[in-house]
Amino acid sequence: MKRRVLITGGAGFIGSHLCDFLIEKGHRVICIDNLITGSLSNIKHLLKNKNFKFIKHDVTKYININEKIGYVLHFASPASPVDYLRYPIKTLKVGSLGTHNALGLAKAKKAKFLLASTSEVYGDPLIHPQKENYYGNVNPVGPRGVYDEAKRFAEAITMAYHRKHKIDTRIARIFNTYGERMRKDDGRAIPNFLSQTIRNKPLTVYGNGSQTRSFCYISDMVNGIYNLILSENIHTPVNIGNPNEVSILTLAKIIIRLTNSTSKIVYRTLPADDPKVRRPDIALAKSKLRWKPKVDLKEGLMKTIDYFKNQ
Repeated sequence: MKRRVLITGGAGFIGSHLCDFLIEKGHRVICIDNLITGSLSNIKHLLKNKNFKFIKHDVTKYININEKIGYVLHFASPASPVDYLRYPIKTLKVGSLGTHNALGLAKAKKAKFLLASTSEVYGDPLIHPQKENYYGNVNPVGPRGVYDEAKRFAEAITMAYHRKHKIDTRIARIFNTYGERMRKDDGRAIPNFLSQTIRNKPLTVYGNGSQTRSFCYISDMVNGIYNLILSENIHTPVNIGNPNEVSILTLAKIIIRLTNSTSKIVYRTLPADDPKVRRPDIALAKSKLRWKPKVDLKEGLMKTIDYFKNQ
């Protein structure tokens, strides 16, 4: 696989870790990001690396690359509720126009294409755990619909390019991921809780905290994505995440304990359409990618806590 890899959204949380991983594997990486939610601080250590190139660009505009490219990995998109509620139109545009442009580039370069989709395509699921053949329970006109439907459209156009133009495509349905380089103001549970507990501020839980999530540490996620890139003849979506499920209230208590914080838990109204459960069925990833997560929640949280304390 040692070829040029283009990553859209490469200065973001998962994208920047992929840049590191692929360069370590000996690849040349071209990172495209408009830095709306990504940050140069995530890739500053790579800027002088001869195998790395950064291009500041909005992928909803035409992408012009005058180099051979073997792989296009499309990770550009706001990914947290705070971000996609702040940028609803841009979220829809990067999921539609951005995906179209990234696929067009892959077609022109005869490159393999991977779409970073999301477990949000399942919405507030009625099936638990979620398998790839579940169509989801999504409110298209709710506040979260801008992200959910952007990714659902992105999956649809990716499959259309595969069927119509024979592009070699992959779709990764990414479940909740955490680790170093998450922003303090990301808005998701783990960075929120860490930002609050490290400062001994009240820890905010929405609803009664009984809603569940499954958290995958970043190194496991990157390995899963890499295995999917290398896989053969898997064009339909593949869940990548950690199936160990925990309630948000339990997560809050774990983080308070691990940070030795004096924070107290306070409760706020649950946002509209917030999923009550979220847990991946990863049987397909296990069998086809020979992948499963290795880092348990406590180990991953301790690494993430150290990072947040150093910020």
